Amino acid sequence: MNGHARIDVHQHVIPPDRSRAIADRAAALGWPVPAWDRQGALAMMDRHSIATGILSYAAPLAAPDDPDGARHTARAVNEFTAELVKDRPDRFGNFAVLPLPDVDGALDEAVHALDELDADGVMLLSNAHGRYLGDPEFEPLWAELDARAAVVLVHPTAPPGAMVPGLPSPLVDFPYDTARTALHLAVAGVPGRYPRLKMILPHAGGFLPYAAHRFAAAARLRPGTTPEDLLAELRRFWFDTAFCAGPASLPSLLAFAAPGRVLYGSDFPMVPEEWCAGFDDGLVDYPHWQDGDLHAIHRGNAERLIPRLARS
Repeated sequence: MNGHARIDVHQHVIPPDRSRAIADRAAALGWPVPAWDRQGALAMMDRHSIATGILSYAAPLAAPDDPDGARHTARAVNEFTAELVKDRPDRFGNFAVLPLPDVDGALDEAVHALDELDADGVMLLSNAHGRYLGDPEFEPLWAELDARAAVVLVHPTAPPGAMVPGLPSPLVDFPYDTARTALHLAVAGVPGRYPRLKMILPHAGGFLPYAAHRFAAAARLRPGTTPEDLLAELRRFWFDTAFCAGPASLPSLLAFAAPGRVLYGSDFPMVPEEWCAGFDDGLVDYPHWQDGDLHAIHRGNAERLIPRLARS
């Protein structure tokens, strides 16, 4: 690609005062410790033809028994990120983090971030200390976000129990948890009940595209719904390409989701930059694109979600 073209909807921020917490979490997950600073992020973006990176903080905010700490950290992270965007609105955006499972705290922070900080959307982890996003108690948050037609990045995190102890959770457990929370939301009817929400599933939706028709068969056991109903709910999601445009995952995604629902993502710096080059090449070199598909995935679809990026 020539010049700055892509909009990266899955890029992360690590404020300086959170670097130790992120390092400790990476070590606990068996993952390389990520490092982040503004100039390093811009340099990476220049190398990969990324015009704008939408930043999010993809880690638990505090211990499960510390809701006040989670509120404080969310506010500090969101204000730090908003200052980055204020300085370079052409290069950065902000998906504000919310302190679930504290619904009142999440509502307060969503209103502050979207109204006062001009955030481009919000980010929620796939489970909030073990509670998945279709939980009925989270309904007031979905209603508020739907009223604002918010963009919501649903970022994976470690599930309550590891699938294979000893293997890095981001590689093994995260795709599973993305599919689990998406199915939880769909069975609860959240996407259909709140159609103005634009919910993005990272990493091609984890296992969701591959297993969607199998999941849909479960609707036969639920009175009043059909497999087609559940598939329609699952197809309301958007999907990003971070760390997943491989020879098996990309065809699976595109067999399930229309190209108009697919967005570019890098997952920098949580995924080391050098790991992603082959996936970027796989996206560009995919042989079955129709005219305009690749531009839509690299940029056009994100401009539909976040119109200010089209104007800039």
